[in-house]
Amino acid sequence: MLKVLCAASVGFSSAQWATAEPEIAGFAFVQPDSTLKISGSLIHLYGIYIPPTGQACYTFVRPVACGSRASLALDFKISGDFVHCLPRATNPDGSVTASCRSGNDDLSEWMLQRGWAVALPDAPFEYAAMERIAQAKRIGVWGLPVDVPAP
Repeated sequence: MLKVLCAASVGFSSAQWATAEPEIAGFAFVQPDSTLKISGSLIHLYGIYIPPTGQACYTFVRPVACGSRASLALDFKISGDFVHCLPRATNPDGSVTASCRSGNDDLSEWMLQRGWAVALPDAPFEYAAMERIAQAKRIGVWGLPVDVPAP
């Protein structure tokens, strides 16, 4: 009986992988709205909303990099790093919502921990906890006046 269950679970596992979307990986380019462009795919980070923040410029970078504070923080994080994304959904506009990693860091978690994003209502519980900790520390958007969408 055990052999039958193992064989069934192996068959089920391979069926899941056959229908899963392939990983999107490559060098990422942060767009002004904090989405990522990887190998021609436009990617929204899973489980978070990145509110618009004031325009800022990094003058110690040549050429000078300008954009929202959140997009600059994300760009600084992934600068020169290979990003791996696992698609979770395809949006009506053709963009993809994905869980992305840079090095050992989940980018959604990284943005939440530094206060540059808010957790969406359907995000994992941990995301809401990370958002509340950043809010208590008054870092990122919690230190700036911005509009946050109501849940």
